[in-house]
Amino acid sequence: MLLDIDKKPLDALAAIDTDGNRLNYGEIIDLSERIEHLIPSRSLTFILTKNNVGGIAWVMATILSGSVPLILSVHTESKLLQNLLDTYRPQYVCCPEDMTFDGICISESKGYRLLSLPNEKAVLNNELSHLLPTSGSTGSPKLVRHKYDNIEAAGLNISTFFELTDADRPLMVLPLHYTMGLSMIFSHFKVGATVLITDRSMTDPGFWKFLKEEKATSFTGVPFSFEILDKMRFTRMKLPDLTLLTQGGGKMPTELNLKFAEYCRDNDKKWIATYGQSEGTARMAWLPPQYAISKMGSIGIAVPNGRLSLRDTEGNEITESPSTGEMCYEGRNVTMGYARSREDLALGDERNGFLPTGDIAYRDEDGFYFIKGRMGRFLKLFGNRIGLDECEQIVKGAVSCECACTGTDERLIVYLTSEADVDKAKTAIIEAAHLPANVVEIRIIDALPKNEAGKILYSKLKNE
Repeated sequence: MLLDIDKKPLDALAAIDTDGNRLNYGEIIDLSERIEHLIPSRSLTFILTKNNVGGIAWVMATILSGSVPLILSVHTESKLLQNLLDTYRPQYVCCPEDMTFDGICISESKGYRLLSLPNEKAVLNNELSHLLPTSGSTGSPKLVRHKYDNIEAAGLNISTFFELTDADRPLMVLPLHYTMGLSMIFSHFKVGATVLITDRSMTDPGFWKFLKEEKATSFTGVPFSFEILDKMRFTRMKLPDLTLLTQGGGKMPTELNLKFAEYCRDNDKKWIATYGQSEGTARMAWLPPQYAISKMGSIGIAVPNGRLSLRDTEGNEITESPSTGEMCYEGRNVTMGYARSREDLALGDERNGFLPTGDIAYRDEDGFYFIKGRMGRFLKLFGNRIGLDECEQIVKGAVSCECACTGTDERLIVYLTSEADVDKAKTAIIEAAHLPANVVEIRIIDALPKNEAGKILYSKLKNE
């Protein structure tokens, strides 16, 4: 069985949530067998999840049963959800019991209902295991197609470099439908660990009660998560059971990165930065903890059983170091490709284990990689190539509020969440990027649009 789940003790705890619900490995197997008898094999099923035990149970059991879930947030925007339903026409939808959804209920378990819809069965590729929305999707039906071997590879790779065991109790705050959140399930279930899953805010006293009482051993977050922890003076807390902090989901501000790296160094904990994409079944690179400070800002090296490389604009591999180019990844965790229509679910593996990431990276003389920006995140002003990610870093270094940079080849647009920082932001970007003042526009916004993982949704910021 996938991830050797059938080899775990049936009564071993697989997950606990903040409502006090518990899930053991035997219950996952039982639910998968029930699904096998309830619905035809290889059925397309939408699962609308919360971060709780029921969400984990239905996601894993559906995959194990041989059916194929599209894993979505229960809070998916109604227009996007309807677009996905119209495009892919699933036979079944699984959702929380308290959610209103049209369909015929054929089963209930762990706070979720399985509903039958009047759609014909889709043709699914035999390797297809599950589907995830692309990061930052707002209205696009584009999905990432994962296969069973991706799950096995992610489970093995991640559990290896984190050195996970069945004694681990990771605290999962990342959404279950988010690739890094789902990878936490795969990697910890691979070793028979117990996942502590919560949908509580980190400012909720119940969150901290859960973390302490259940003796969480690790915490995984995105940069936004650590910004919140910093505001809550996390580094002053006494948390003896928590021995590992891991970060992914984008680059951390330098000062914040250093603060947590030094905290871990001084308190006998590990700080591990990682890099990944849904297209690579989450993590593709990691920075070993002994380099957390000396190589700070680096995404590190390839995960076990994977390979990173740089390519030039012609697609040729760049072998010398130091060098800069498009970073590419090779490994069993590379997904099959995208789906944009129901018919695409029948497609085979279009990537064959090779993924151009779209990220521009620098590889230093020691073989460590540093992300410099996205290939598409550039403007050309007065003949000069301007990196939007670099512009954001410049502005962040000058202001105390959040910022985001977009624009056209005629002007750079800087979004700020505080009017008091306008002059500082404009001065910093003009001086650093050597731009005339009239091509830099500052716009004030109440809050930056972000997805549930804290990533900025640039598609919702106007470029004109």
